[in-house]
Amino acid sequence: MKADVTIVGCGLAGCTLAERFATEYGLHCLIIEKRKHIAGNCFDAHDRHGVLLHEYGPHYFRTNSDKVREYLSRFTAWRPADYRILSYTGGRFFSFPINLTTFEQLIGRPSTQPEMEEYLAARRIPIANPANAEQAVLAQVGHELYEMFFKGYTQKQWQRDPRELDASICRRIPIRTYRDERYFDDKFQAIPADGYTRMFERLIAHPKIQILLGADAAQILPQLETRHLFYTGPIDAFYGHRFDKLPYRSLRFERDTYEEEFHQPAVQVNFPNDHPYTRTVEVKHVTGQKLPVTTVLREFPEEYTGANEPYYPVLTEATRDTYRRYAALAEQEERITFVGRLATYQYYNMDQVVAQALQTFEKTREKIASQTASGFAGWKRPAAGS
Repeated sequence: MKADVTIVGCGLAGCTLAERFATEYGLHCLIIEKRKHIAGNCFDAHDRHGVLLHEYGPHYFRTNSDKVREYLSRFTAWRPADYRILSYTGGRFFSFPINLTTFEQLIGRPSTQPEMEEYLAARRIPIANPANAEQAVLAQVGHELYEMFFKGYTQKQWQRDPRELDASICRRIPIRTYRDERYFDDKFQAIPADGYTRMFERLIAHPKIQILLGADAAQILPQLETRHLFYTGPIDAFYGHRFDKLPYRSLRFERDTYEEEFHQPAVQVNFPNDHPYTRTVEVKHVTGQKLPVTTVLREFPEEYTGANEPYYPVLTEATRDTYRRYAALAEQEERITFVGRLATYQYYNMDQVVAQALQTFEKTREKIASQTASGFAGWKRPAAGS
């Protein structure tokens, strides 16, 4: 089997690279995908009631990058979206992330930004350089709000004490002393007008792009002749877990359909201290569907076992050290490039994945376009201990 460019993974990173090499250079791009559908974790589809669902959890697209927005806009129109999220704790709904409205709900009366800033200043724990996820929150809001909104959610999500986790995990969530109830503050927030799957279909519609679905890359790669391989799966699996397995968190979903237009008051409700699930999502709030029924997904975090899907890298000091050993191997590869969240063991938003793929294309395109497609020996699982 031959291909100019081979890509493992049919998600955002893989499809962006395939589109760029096929469109700009007319190269034959082969995408190998283990699942039986395109679009990776962005895959959406209608359930039997006609409700469009994000099958692998909510995907809220937003970006501050004009380059990323303009690139994806070639393949989709957009529906503007305000992603408003609530947190249910202490028997009440609170605006989340923490903002002036949250503070007013907490104290039971109207307030001002100066009063909220004074409240937080009196409760923050003075930690100049937070060393873990717990310290990252305590340094911003103190113990009361940490216990209400963060501690339980983090423990459920990661099944680890927040003190074991990297500070970056909780730094991603903003704390606002002004009145902005949106979950994100990026300048562009929208959802593909026809859904994510349709956007991907247009992205990889080029005749030079070939897709193998339900395929095992480990069996196909050794038989390939290709100019370059882009790998978007877990880097530790690529190298046969030579330096031990990198931990990931996975997710399990349950769904219920209701005979009503909407069932919950926002697209997402977090449950930091109640129930075994972390959140419920009713994506119909942002898709704009007009139906007399609605479907709500409950999200249960669980360990990645290899039989389920890896979603989030578990970032600790130990796992970062293990990843660095794999990254050192990757740096030695001349004809293999690792791209995306799983391959680089980082938590990236969707726009960051696209930006990384576009940047990778710019770095590699001239070299790959000038090569001849021959002599790629493929990849075989390294022997244990090698």
